[in-house]
Amino acid sequence: MGAIPTQRETVSRASEVPAHASGATAHHGAEACPEACTTLPGSPLAPGSARALLRTALTEWAALGFVIAERLAEDAVIVVSELVTNAVVHAGTDVELTCRLEPGTGACVIEVRDHHPSRAPRDHGGEAPYEPAEYGRGLSLVAALSEAWGITYRTGAKTVWARLPAEGGTVDESAQAYDAGRGLAVAEVLAPGPQYAGRDREWLGRGALSFLAEASDLLAGQLDEGLVASLTGQLLVPRLADWCAVWLEDESTARWGPSPWNRDGSGAGRTDGTGAAGPRLARVWHGSEHHIEELRRHLEKDPPRPGDDLRSGPAPYPWPAEALGPHAAHGAALAYRLIAGGRPLGTLVIGRTGPLSFPDEVTGLVEDLSRRVALAIGAARQYARQATISAVLQRGLLPGAVAEIPGMRSALVYEPCDKGGPSGDFYDLFPAGDGRWCFAVGDVQGKGPEAAVVIGLVRPWLRLLAREGYGVAGVLDRLNQLLLDDATEAADAAARVLVAAGGRAPAPGDGPQTRFLSLLYGELVPFDGGVHCTLASAGHPLPLVLGRDGDVRTVARPQTLLGVIEDETYTCETFDLDHGDTLLCVTDGVTERRSGSHQFDDGDGLAAALAGCAGLDAEPVAERIRQLVHEFGERPPDDDLALLVLQAE
Repeated sequence: MGAIPTQRETVSRASEVPAHASGATAHHGAEACPEACTTLPGSPLAPGSARALLRTALTEWAALGFVIAERLAEDAVIVVSELVTNAVVHAGTDVELTCRLEPGTGACVIEVRDHHPSRAPRDHGGEAPYEPAEYGRGLSLVAALSEAWGITYRTGAKTVWARLPAEGGTVDESAQAYDAGRGLAVAEVLAPGPQYAGRDREWLGRGALSFLAEASDLLAGQLDEGLVASLTGQLLVPRLADWCAVWLEDESTARWGPSPWNRDGSGAGRTDGTGAAGPRLARVWHGSEHHIEELRRHLEKDPPRPGDDLRSGPAPYPWPAEALGPHAAHGAALAYRLIAGGRPLGTLVIGRTGPLSFPDEVTGLVEDLSRRVALAIGAARQYARQATISAVLQRGLLPGAVAEIPGMRSALVYEPCDKGGPSGDFYDLFPAGDGRWCFAVGDVQGKGPEAAVVIGLVRPWLRLLAREGYGVAGVLDRLNQLLLDDATEAADAAARVLVAAGGRAPAPGDGPQTRFLSLLYGELVPFDGGVHCTLASAGHPLPLVLGRDGDVRTVARPQTLLGVIEDETYTCETFDLDHGDTLLCVTDGVTERRSGSHQFDDGDGLAAALAGCAGLDAEPVAERIRQLVHEFGERPPDDDLALLVLQAE
């Protein structure tokens, strides 16, 4: 099939194009057009919710006497899933879904609206045939299943719609005989559920590539292993299985008996003799919701007990007949070991009612999916470990409490962005003896462990130098030299390692690099009429003072970053904070907050924001500035944010 067209109105293979009504509510009736509408968040859970809505609607419509062919029902579920998935992955906004039956024709119309009209659905039709596309096959599948489809652009919104023909046929008479109280059973007939014979090959031929590509999209980047398990269930049921379950294991205790199950399907020993806890049943999913809890209780009694053989291939799993009822007394179940990086992470089990084996094509496809699931779980766990390490480091790099200064109010806002590890911003406020208090607001170049090393070096030295009686300028002079000496020692050590390992001198850029530091550092001495303040800014956003009369002024001059120039001499400014005066110190996460091409401090924006805080105490001032910074851009801040407010009482 050629490229999927994406022009501004519609593409159709039939003369009739459906109307694009919006805001309709669900209604039913013999002469009416049955319709179901909902709004879904633009999250990975949206496709599963959309499928559930459509199956429920089909059940209700069938119970009201509308004739819905089995083929129409299963194709509609596929189309809904593909269109909503496309909107979630490529638009990223909330998704409005409308499904309805056309009166007279019995055709099903599906409309998916997102609010990113400038981003057309992905098609990749121009790729070379030997470079299979990783995106966009969903629209090819929609085009193959629908009689007509297209894209309608409106102000602020884009609607992708498809019209699926009735194709004749009727719902099984036994299903039509069910009353409304047994509507769930009708849904099982309508949904692409247990009747797999003759259908696997057709579905695999037209949907397998799209399924794997878009499943990879949904799983990739998920930062919670529980969400990965939930998505796995929604991806597999009912496309490839009637039910599935996902167990997660603790990597440190994931060792069980000598084999997963005995040849007769019975469970192996329940423990491995070490007392290690078993796997945790993270997710159970069934095409019929009323089976889920009973199936969960049954599966929890006998979790999989994989051995030491780290193979992901399928192994037979005992059929849970007693949990599925008399209509599902027989079936086939397979277990797939979830392995990533040579580490066992859990087990995926799938089951089908009726046949006693799975087709090879299905087992291979599920094995491919299980590898993607394992990678997603491994990535989520790695993120969780890194987040824990970052949190521990962050707590160790910041003061446990901010000192209270006699005659002053203080307020602090600290919001690390947490991209790539510990924040590069830091703060401190501490007593230095002899009636002096010192404060610092700094920002290390970069983030992560390297920034943490610099902060771990600077904070103790700041306190030590201040308590040894050095003034503001003297503290900055010595910190500057300390950073340069530390960088030189690290570079010399790296050079020795390189020469010893490779017998060559280090090339420019080899080894550790200097970590520059911007720092606003000051000293406060309260007196009867206010607070005597001495401060200096080394490459840092300049502090501002808000007077009682509402005037805002800058109280420092710009100087060079620390760790840049050898033997740099720093100077400081001295002034008094009178009663009611407010000193504001911020990092560049405030001043350089972006909205398009504009920054928050353009045109003295920070000074204007502070002027609007006249008459407020320290904490309301800090909260007001924080709120204005967040509201300045549509997206959340992408840099660390720290601000310190000091106010003379």
